[in-house]
Amino acid sequence: MRNNAYQNYFQNEVLAANPLKLIELLYRGALEAIASAKRHLRSGDIRARSNAINKAMAIVTELSLSLNQEQGGELSRNLARLYGYIEKLLIQANTQQCEPPLAEAERLLSTLLEGWTACKVRQPDPAVSTPEPAAAKDAYEPISCAY
Repeated sequence: MRNNAYQNYFQNEVLAANPLKLIELLYRGALEAIASAKRHLRSGDIRARSNAINKAMAIVTELSLSLNQEQGGELSRNLARLYGYIEKLLIQANTQQCEPPLAEAERLLSTLLEGWTACKVRQPDPAVSTPEPAAAKDAYEPISCAY
């Protein structure tokens, strides 16, 4: 029952999330999968390690596919290259069964998460409206008829 309640909570959080929150959730999911892969690597559980790395790779791939190359310009291209590098690290960790590539992927994703979190803090939440000052309600904006 508890797992079902958590799943319902998580599903509701995803459905109600704005785009920045969704990106944050994806980063957190990838980081959790990498942490899990590291635990399974240490315990020698090959199948669980591989599943965790595959989950992290699927999330990073989704992040990469969600980039808007036209509007994002150089930033999107740089993120795409970084995501590609992280995917290579995850493949390397899986094939070589070693922790250093996992640690580097974790470090990179943590840094990216910090950046996205900073963006979220600076962006106002559209669901929370700030009341207009009384003077602004009574004011009018002049329009120009000049062409």
